[in-house]
Amino acid sequence: MKSDENGIHAERGYGMQCTDIGIDLGTASILVYIRGKGVVLKEPSVVAFDRDTNKIKAIGEDARLMLGRTPGNIIAVRPLRQGVISDYSVTEKMMKYFIQKALGRRTFRKPRIAVCVPSGVTEVEKKAVEDATYQAGARDVDIIEEPIAAAIGAGIDIAKPCGNMIVDIGGGTSDIAVISLGGTVVSASIKVAGDDFDEAIVRYMRKKHNLLIGERTAEDLKIKIGSAYKRSEVDYMDVRGRNLVTGLPKTVKVSSEETEEALRETTSQVVETIHSVLEKTPPELAADIADRGIVLTGGGSLLRGLEELISSKTGINTITAEDPMTAVAIGTGKYVEFISDYSGR
Repeated sequence: MKSDENGIHAERGYGMQCTDIGIDLGTASILVYIRGKGVVLKEPSVVAFDRDTNKIKAIGEDARLMLGRTPGNIIAVRPLRQGVISDYSVTEKMMKYFIQKALGRRTFRKPRIAVCVPSGVTEVEKKAVEDATYQAGARDVDIIEEPIAAAIGAGIDIAKPCGNMIVDIGGGTSDIAVISLGGTVVSASIKVAGDDFDEAIVRYMRKKHNLLIGERTAEDLKIKIGSAYKRSEVDYMDVRGRNLVTGLPKTVKVSSEETEEALRETTSQVVETIHSVLEKTPPELAADIADRGIVLTGGGSLLRGLEELISSKTGINTITAEDPMTAVAIGTGKYVEFISDYSGR
């Protein structure tokens, strides 16, 4: 995909209108949606820079490969922590890079950009995202709450007077919301998500096997054999790390049953939050949810057994959206289309 052609195509396609962009500014990855083209870019939200010169060395996938493997002067960081900006200037540079990469260099007018944020962010945190987006080259900025974007991206008609429950489990936050008539009725946002699943596995391996592993190894383990619910068949995986007793490299065979044990505490926190949101939901909407089920989105929802765990604890049928990883980005982009058609901007 040639980025220059992307930019020209996008501009020509809409005459002199500016290109509409939706950005899922996630803790783990950034997705960019362009109106009329869909999701054109998905890269890890990681930046590697030289501490001595303060120059950026790599952004995205190239920087992710450096995590835990850099010399002293180069550090690979995630400028977003738990859904909010932890390093403003690095986030701004990262966004500018991804916007240019998605659009191509030849953009005639600044784009209008919609960015989604977790439902629990403060006004200050929201303003930081807005400012960073303007600095990265936006003409107009719309800030959308993640559950609304996730619901639109999952194909739910949020405009109807009908209760829908969406659970968006990202890298840094889990957003749970009941949506009706295009707005959030009850919502909760907790700082427990995919990254915490990885940390739980790191802690378990240290405690149970005296093995120190990195976050990338923990993520591989979670993706390949991780489970949130007891399964009939058991999977195994060889995990390499450093033996904390001898200090030497060691390989341990880990089962999917062990991952269920490692993740039990963190997954139960997500389930408890879903439970508390259901308790606060008005009875008419609760009846709709019991009828329609709970919809899961976000990368964290891909954890095996999560649907079964939520169903068993709430008694409500739980399903995962068709493409949970891109649901928020697609929803953000479609929200931009809705706003531009509605307001004529």
